[in-house]
Amino acid sequence: MNNPKKYLLYIIYAFIVTVLFSLLIWLGHFSAFQDFITKVEQSSFDLRQNIISKHKKANPDIVILSVDDATYEFIMDKYGSWPISRQTWSDVTEAIEKVNPKYIIFDLLFVKANIKDKQADINLINTVKKYNNIYLSMNFDNYAEEIRKSKDLDEKLQLKIKKGELKDNEYITFTNVRAVMDELIEATKNIGIINVTRDKDGIIRNTTPIFKYKEKYYPNLSLIVAVNILNKDGVEIKNNKIIIDEKHTIPLDNTQRTTLNWYGKSGTYRHIPLWETIKAIKNQDNKFLKENFNNKIVYIGTTATSLSDIKSVPTESNMAGVEFHATFLNNILDNNFIKRISHKIDLLISVILCFIVGYFVLKTSSVLKTILFMVIILLLYLITATFLMYKYNLWISVVLPFISVVTTFILAYCEKYLLKSKDYEQTYKLAVTDGLTQLYNHRYFQEQMINQINNYKRYGTVFSLILIDIDFFKKFNDTYGHQSGDCVLKQVANILKKNSRTSDIACRYGGEEMSIILTNTNKNEAIITAEKICNAVRNNKFILANGEKVTVTISVGVATVGLNGEKPQELIEYSDKCLYKAKESGRNQVVYET
Repeated sequence: MNNPKKYLLYIIYAFIVTVLFSLLIWLGHFSAFQDFITKVEQSSFDLRQNIISKHKKANPDIVILSVDDATYEFIMDKYGSWPISRQTWSDVTEAIEKVNPKYIIFDLLFVKANIKDKQADINLINTVKKYNNIYLSMNFDNYAEEIRKSKDLDEKLQLKIKKGELKDNEYITFTNVRAVMDELIEATKNIGIINVTRDKDGIIRNTTPIFKYKEKYYPNLSLIVAVNILNKDGVEIKNNKIIIDEKHTIPLDNTQRTTLNWYGKSGTYRHIPLWETIKAIKNQDNKFLKENFNNKIVYIGTTATSLSDIKSVPTESNMAGVEFHATFLNNILDNNFIKRISHKIDLLISVILCFIVGYFVLKTSSVLKTILFMVIILLLYLITATFLMYKYNLWISVVLPFISVVTTFILAYCEKYLLKSKDYEQTYKLAVTDGLTQLYNHRYFQEQMINQINNYKRYGTVFSLILIDIDFFKKFNDTYGHQSGDCVLKQVANILKKNSRTSDIACRYGGEEMSIILTNTNKNEAIITAEKICNAVRNNKFILANGEKVTVTISVGVATVGLNGEKPQELIEYSDKCLYKAKESGRNQVVYET
C-alpha cells in the first residue's frame, strides 16, 4: 500500500472512531440504551467484586449476634412467637456489657410499646439509658399522613454537618419516619437510619450515608457508629465527598450514595447464634461471652431466611441485612469505598483502546492475528480494571470500551477490505485496459468473445462484432510523428465510446485496429452502429500534438454470431475479411459481406 492510500486509510479510520463515539454519546440520551449499558456494567462490577473479595479481609473486631434459622426454631419452641420479648434483649445486652464490648448495634426496630409487657419495655429503655455504646435503628419512608402521621424528631438525633449540603433526591429525601419508641429516643442519641436501596436488577451495590427528613440531616446507622468510633462530632461535605477526618472520607456518586466494597459472601463476619448466647447467659458461661464479645463491635440482627431481612449483593444473592450494615462500617473504618471514574475518562480510555486496536488492524494483514490481538487487549484491560478495583478501589468502565473496541474493529475491517476491494478493482482495470486509449485491451477482448459465444450457445443471445482500422495510419505517423498518431488514437477511441452503448465492449485490438463487441445486437443493428461510427470519425476534426487540425477516416468490418460463425476465431476472421475488403474498395466505409 503506497503512502497516500495508507494515510487516507488512517484518516478514514479516525473519522470512523469519531463518528462511533458521537453515536455512543447520542445514544446515551436514550433511557433504554442507558439501562442496557448500566445493567451490563453493573454485572461486570459484580464479577470483579467476586474476584477481589476473596483477597480482602473483613475487620475481625466486627461480629454478628444473629437470629439465624436455628435461633428462630429455638425462639418458637421456647417463647412461641416472634418477635421475642424485649426483656430478652435487655438481658442479652446486660450480659454482653459485662464482658466489655466496644459497641452493641441493633439492626432491629423497637417501634411501638408492648402494652402486654410494659415492664420488658421499661427494662430495655433503662438498659439503653445505662450504656452509651448501644446503638438503635429506625427507617424513613414516604407513607401518606393518612396511614402514619409524620413526627418531629429530637434534634439530638440529627447529624452535625459542619460544611456543605446534599441535593434532594429519592435516595436521601423522605417525608415520613418509622421511629423507635419515644422513651428510647429520650434514653439515647445513638440512633441511625437503616434504609437500603436496590438497583433496578434488585442487587444492592450502594448505600445512603446521610438522609434528609423535614429539612434536617440524619445519619446512617453505621455512619453514626463510625463518627463516634473516630471520636468526631460531625462531618463535612465537600467535592462530592463526606469527610469525617483526613483519613476517612466517603465518596458520593451523582445520587448522593456511595458504592460499597465487599469482603466476601454471607458469613464474612463471625456469626454468634442468639440461641447459643442465651444458653451461655443461662449457664453463666462467661468464657463463651468473653471469647465472642470482649472488645468487639457487635451487630445484632436477623439472618434467618424466614424473617425476610435478606438482600442480594454483588458477592451473594442471600446476604442478611445486618451483614450489609456491618460492611458499610467496615468500609468507613478501612477507608475502602469504591470510587467510580468519570464518564469522560471512560470515553478517553475507550478512544485510546480503539486507536490501538485499529492501528494494529490497519498494519496487520492476518485476520487471525488481529482477532487474537483484540481479544488479548480486551482481556488485559479486564485484568487491569480488576487490579485497579482491588488495589486502588477504582471502578473503570468495562462495557463501554468493550463495545467501542469490538465495533471499531468490525468497522475498520469493513473499511480496510472495502479499500482493498477498490484496489483490486483498480488493479483489474489496469490489467484489462489499454493505457493509451483507455479502451479494453486485447486479452480482455478475447475473454469477452468467449463469454458472448457461451451466452449465445446457452441462451441464444445474439451479438455482433465490428473491427475498425484507421486508414493510412502508418503514413500518418511518418508524416506527423508518433505523438500526433497517439493523439489520433485517443480521439478515435473517444468517438467509439461516445457512439456505443454502456453494455457494448470497445477494445483496442492492436496497433491502429480497434473493435467493439455489440451485445444483444443483430446484423442490421450492427451495420447501423458501424455506419454511425464511420461517419462520426469522418466528420470530426482531429487535433494533433502541434495543434494542427486534420481529418481521419476508418474502415470497418462487421460480423454477427450465427450468420458469420459460431466460434470467436470464425467471427474475427470474417470481420477481418470485411475490413480488408473495405480497404481494397477505397477505405472510409463499412463492409458486412465478403
